[in-house]
Amino acid sequence: MAARPLSRMLRRLLRSSARSCSSGAPVTQPCPGESARAASEELSRRRQFLREHAAPFSAFLTDSFGRQHSYLRISLTEKCNLRCQYCMPEEGVPLTPKANLLTTEEILTLARLFVKEGVDKIRLTGGEPLIRPDVVDIVAQLQRLEGLRTIGVTTNGINLARLLPQLQKAGLSAINISLDTLVPAKFEFIVRRKGFHKVMEGIHKAIELGYNPVKVNCVVMRGLNEDELLDFAALTEGLPLDVRFIEYMPFDGNKWNFKKMVSYKEMLDTVRQQWPELEKVPEEESSTAKAFKIPGFQGQISFITSMSEHFCGTCNRLRITADGNLKVCLFGNSEVSLRDHLRAGASEQELLRIIGAAVGRKKRQHAGMFSISQMKNRPMILIELFLMFHNSPPGNPSIFSWDPLHVQGLRPRMSFSSQVATLWKGCRVPQTPPLAQQRLGSGSFQRHYTSRADSNANSKCLSPGSWASAAPSGPQLTSEQLTHVDSEGRAAMVDVGRKPDTERVAVASAVVLLGPVAFKLVQQNQLKKGDALVVAQLAGVQAAKVTSQLIPLCHHVALSHIQVQLELDSTRHAVKIRASCRARGPTGVEMEALTSAAVAALTLYDMCKAVSRDIVLEEIKLISKTGGQRGDFHRA
Repeated sequence: MAARPLSRMLRRLLRSSARSCSSGAPVTQPCPGESARAASEELSRRRQFLREHAAPFSAFLTDSFGRQHSYLRISLTEKCNLRCQYCMPEEGVPLTPKANLLTTEEILTLARLFVKEGVDKIRLTGGEPLIRPDVVDIVAQLQRLEGLRTIGVTTNGINLARLLPQLQKAGLSAINISLDTLVPAKFEFIVRRKGFHKVMEGIHKAIELGYNPVKVNCVVMRGLNEDELLDFAALTEGLPLDVRFIEYMPFDGNKWNFKKMVSYKEMLDTVRQQWPELEKVPEEESSTAKAFKIPGFQGQISFITSMSEHFCGTCNRLRITADGNLKVCLFGNSEVSLRDHLRAGASEQELLRIIGAAVGRKKRQHAGMFSISQMKNRPMILIELFLMFHNSPPGNPSIFSWDPLHVQGLRPRMSFSSQVATLWKGCRVPQTPPLAQQRLGSGSFQRHYTSRADSNANSKCLSPGSWASAAPSGPQLTSEQLTHVDSEGRAAMVDVGRKPDTERVAVASAVVLLGPVAFKLVQQNQLKKGDALVVAQLAGVQAAKVTSQLIPLCHHVALSHIQVQLELDSTRHAVKIRASCRARGPTGVEMEALTSAAVAALTLYDMCKAVSRDIVLEEIKLISKTGGQRGDFHRA
């Protein structure tokens, strides 16, 4: 432990030396007459010295994957003077009683504890942190903590111009300002309040006071502001801004829909069409943003890809909510109350054990954009106001406990979307398959259809031989307990986070008995609605992709192959459907195959119901599955 005071002393020396030449600005600048290169080299030498002599990072803030959490975000309030559509439900949120919120002294006590253990960056968030009356005093108190190198704030900018001179004097060193549009009328629509000109005034005040860069957060929503990407990027030509385009993310009450999300790659393509010379900028290992610069421009643009390309592997962030709960991940729905233990008189070591236990439970990565949208979580306003994200996994689906102190968290609650997102955009859509006609002994034509979602799939159509029975193979492990039920008998999604990734394949089938009239029309492709086999085939492919949105407790699986085959059976006036799905991951794909076959059958029913009501769907069943821990299965 003797090395830790030395480490704090060195950090303090580094911080003070970085600020001493700034003439009041919060950024490192060379002294008059000193070359920028010499100053940069000196700073680099000091940082290298600090790295070589620093104490080992705190074990309490290091998770089981070796990630060191040196960045703490503290929410000062749940209140906000705006009502941003992506952040807060339109009807508002029930606020925590004031007595249950952290007091100023509790905030500072926790901050001291985290900084002592190695946190060197604290960001103040909300709600809107600048509506808290003592925000300037909190910044000033944080500034006195040895080892704390950066104090930042994320704000909506309404009160920024008025408070920033005081905040800078108190020690504020970094600013993030939310601005989702450059059109005043649209601003009022998005935030449901006036104030566009106050936000712009705050941005210019930050530039005037020497903050560089001034980070501007823009949450991009399709149909609302994606048409302003180029206007935002153009701002960086003459201003020291870092405009950060943020993928729209799901939180309770913001009516998240996959179709509203504009992906990082789509945004990048839009900017590159205007500025093809756009250059990638190196960023720190723990950065959440992918940064780019247009040559000759003063500022830069960045993309925060929380939904499309997670950055969980380098996550170094922890969060404390306004009511004192520690969240180890933005999307996680498990929390532990530090406030309750503070007020119960827990010692510093007891608090550290509680924090260490929570950090130790953090998983490798989040569950993916579709699973996240189904999780129950706080509205964003009750976590933070704006999205300076780290993506981490959903919390452990059980109440966790710290045995000697009985640390209790919140049991995650599941909520499920009532909509099925249309996922064709950005996905590989199979081409319409060729029609294969084979003459049968009866003189009629037999039509076969097969689809595949990858170029290497076997395109062989179904034949009567392919439906031959198969004997079971491999170990047939069974369980007498339902896996989707927790210890208290409630429905719960199975945790597959620790299961190994294996190649999974599943095949399912269904039969649709059309009757002679409808069968003949399908066989001759004379239905008024169109080609029933093509439509059913495409429906089966699409259904496999969205299975997790249809089956509540089903995990989202990134499928590498989907094949839907249809065969006409003239002896039974039926259509046989066979669906095959493949993926590599910790969970099987039998539900994807079954959903694909079932939806293809339902689509055939829909296409033919105007002709005949005497249609029967039957024999929807799993034919085989391979690759799971319980062994392979082949239906006899």
